[in-house]
Order: sequence, then C-alpha cells, then structure tokens
Amino acid sequence: MTRTIKVNHLARVEGHGGVTVEMDGRSVSGVRFDIFEGARLLESLVRGRSYEDVAQIVSRICAICSVAHSLTSIKATESAFGVKPTPQTELLRDLAYRGESIESHALHVFCLAIPDYLNYPSVIALAADLPDAARLGLRLKKLGNTIQEVIGGRAVHPVNCIVGGFGKLPTTDQLVALRDDLQQAVADCQTVIDLVASLPPADFCSKDTVFAALIPKGDFGYGYYAGDQIGVRTNGKTVTVPAAEYRSLANERAVPHSHAKHSSFQGRPFMVGSLARMAVNGDMLNGNVAGVAGKFGLALPFRNPMDNNKAQALELVYDIRRALEIVDRILDEGLRQEAPVAVQPKAGSGTGVTEAPRGMLVHSYSYDAQGCITAADVITPTAFNAASVEDHLRGTAEQNGEDSDPALTKKLEMIVRAYDPCISCSVHLVRKRNAP
Repeated sequence: MTRTIKVNHLARVEGHGGVTVEMDGRSVSGVRFDIFEGARLLESLVRGRSYEDVAQIVSRICAICSVAHSLTSIKATESAFGVKPTPQTELLRDLAYRGESIESHALHVFCLAIPDYLNYPSVIALAADLPDAARLGLRLKKLGNTIQEVIGGRAVHPVNCIVGGFGKLPTTDQLVALRDDLQQAVADCQTVIDLVASLPPADFCSKDTVFAALIPKGDFGYGYYAGDQIGVRTNGKTVTVPAAEYRSLANERAVPHSHAKHSSFQGRPFMVGSLARMAVNGDMLNGNVAGVAGKFGLALPFRNPMDNNKAQALELVYDIRRALEIVDRILDEGLRQEAPVAVQPKAGSGTGVTEAPRGMLVHSYSYDAQGCITAADVITPTAFNAASVEDHLRGTAEQNGEDSDPALTKKLEMIVRAYDPCISCSVHLVRKRNAP
C-alpha cells in the first residue's frame, strides 16, 4: 500500500519548512525536508561593503545566533587582515558565545523539545501543568540574553563586537552582577539534569551517523569559538580537515525541493550541533558535567538523533558553569581597559569557522586593498544538516513503517525538531516586510 506523510508546516522551529515522506508498504521511496524560505541573499548583499560594516549586516541572518554570525564574520576578517586579538578579547568573545548557547539551548530544550516528550502541543500547554519547568527555561534564556547584552551591547544583534576587539568593555559592576546571576543558575543546574534525565525515551530511530565539529584549541576547552581544525567522526574514528579547507568537507550541491543546499562528506550526509560536538570533543568535558552524560544515557557511538536534545541540555549545564569560571577569572585578574587592536586592511581572503548553538558555522570572505568585500560564502548549521535530516527522516519512516499516519507524523516532526533547525539561517534570508 502506498501512502504519503506530509507536514505542510513544521511547528516549534525557526522559519518555514515542511516534511514529505512517500512510502510503499514499509519501503521509503522518497523523503524531502522542504525549505520554503526564499533564496540566499546575504553573500551578495555584503559585496562592496567595508569590513567595518560586515559583522553588523550578517548578524541579521539570525536573531537567535546573532553573536555567532557576528563573531564568525569578525574571525574571518581578522584572518584576512592578519589581526590577532588580545587574550582578554578572546576570553570575552568566548563568554559571549556561552551566553548565546545558554539562551538558545534553554529556549529549545524547555520550550520546543520537552513538550514533545511529555505530549504537550506547546510550552504554553506545558506551563499550565509544569509552571516551574517553564519558568526555569525562560529564566535561563534571560540569563543568556543578559550575558550577550553585557558583552555585545544589546541582547540581540550585538553592536559592540568589532574587528580587533570591542567598542566598549563591560564594567566591573556589570561583571559582578553577572556573577551573581550565574551563581543562581549553577544552583538551578541540578533541576535541569533531573528533569531531562526523567524524560521518557525517544528511541525510534537508530542509524550510523557521521558527525562534524570544530576542534577547540588553547585553554578554552570544550566550546565554540577558538579552533582552526574541523573534526569529522566516522566509522569510530575522527579525521581532521583544516578549517580553511571547509569546502572539501561541505561539498555543497543544490537540490530541487529546497532553497538550502545539501552537504556531504565522502558521499555521506553528516550531522552538526550539540551531539556532533560531543562525538568529536566529548573527551574535553570535565568534572561533574562529564558524569551528566551517563545520567542522560549518552555514550558513543551516537546513533539516535533525538539525543541531540539531551546533548543540548548537557551543554546548557556546562556553559553556565564555564561562563561563571570566565567571569571569576576576569574579575580576579582585573579587567584591562585595552583599545581594539589596530586594523590595516589589505587584499586577501580569510575564513572563520566557529560553533553556533546549532552546529558548525562558516564565514569566508575575500577583500580588496581598501578593505571592501569582493566575495563572500556563508554556510550555516542547518544548511550543513539538511541532508542528514532527510537521512534520519528516512530511517525513522523505515523503522516505524507500521505506525499509523498520526503516530509516524509526530515522530517525523520530532526528528526535525531535535536538530533545532534555523530555516532562515539556512537560506541566509532577510525578510522584507511592508510598513503598515
């Protein structure tokens, strides 16, 4: 018997997308992760613009991960011009990334993912029965926004992050207040752990998966910002690819049903995001947080894409504690009132690769001698993930083909949501809205 499972609008994800799965009995004949948003525009929009403007423009790709787009852009520009930021600047940038991850993971885990596990249609319905859980998620999201505001100048689309450093440094009073907030959040971490560990299993898809993530370097530890090598974990081993050679990993290709390109490594789709970071860099987790993985049932080899939700919760706990360590270190060492590193534009190219909350993010630019962009390339986590999403949708349909249409539809939606996709990011779309 042939049937088609079609989701015209994916709820609880950023942007507009859908799913189509065509089946003949238990055999899957077609899978599409449909992305309806318009074609990419940002690479063209920044051509001819000064390096001083680019980070501000590309941060508008996404309001949830605007710090990642801004700082990845800056990292690419600094690479092109040979600018080396100070250790304090890099530490503050790392703190901004932690804030963004806290905000994004709290939003996804509590408001978008947990309702699936507990059979609620939305976080609003969940809040009626579990108000403390909903409040905790929103409180942690607010903390992440506060960190971004202290470092970036505002909670969304940072204006304070510039090539070479910061326009203005945070004050000691701001950092002291932030430390107080983080200490309270550390006390909340056990509640996060207990809640996520108690969620019912969601193990309806088991499949060998290739993972890719930036390998951190220096004393930053497990994280998002520093690094110049990409690790690809496949067949139980990790191979490395220089970040500047990201195109050999991405192998982007256009597909007819989506405005986001698909990527593959050695002919196989790969997954980026929290679970990928744990697959590649999990040995960098330390202390009590490493034990949380055991409580969540997270152990290599990761075969269940739904475990990305648990990996996000683990990173949420880790980043709260790591952010507190960074603030304590800055306050103990004293905040140096240093000016941004001088920038001398020159013709050349540079690539920045970091880890946004949803996974690996690439910005690559070419500049002329005046410091204006002549070419740009941006690949976002959801674009990297698009082919992998379809691979796991196929696996879910094959392994649950006897389910009723409503039951299978729910599982397919949960698979997509587990990736925490940012669909507007994947096409680099800037929406135009007419004034009322």
